[in-house]
Amino acid sequence: MNNITIHYTFLPHTDPEAALGFYRDLLGFEVRQDVGYEDMRWITVGPPGQPETSIVLQPPAVDPGITEEERRVIHSLIAKGSFAGMTLAVDDLDAFYQQLEAAGADVVQEPIDQDYGVRDCAFRDPSGNLLRISQR
Repeated sequence: MNNITIHYTFLPHTDPEAALGFYRDLLGFEVRQDVGYEDMRWITVGPPGQPETSIVLQPPAVDPGITEEERRVIHSLIAKGSFAGMTLAVDDLDAFYQQLEAAGADVVQEPIDQDYGVRDCAFRDPSGNLLRISQR
């Protein structure tokens, strides 16, 4: 059997500078690549010390096969936090939550002990993507 890992995952961004401010400056991720083409940017970030795992922050709905109506719907879903999401884990959830809240991050849920055995909280990134953060 193969030893399979997650190498890249993709999240849409609607503002590359706001995405950098959130993922690099607030969450502390390393910027691994920042690639532009015309007026679009793909920014690859990841946690320090974990070079095998990255998040590609990509411009949404750039596929030429997508209609304008589909682009509108995708942007609407992103803004509502219904299009994409991710769960992160930290060693001290309460301290991390306080850090993000103090920095003005968009709080969706304060830290809570879930019925299914996880302690977590939730935020939206500047594009609206839902980020759940679990206690490791």
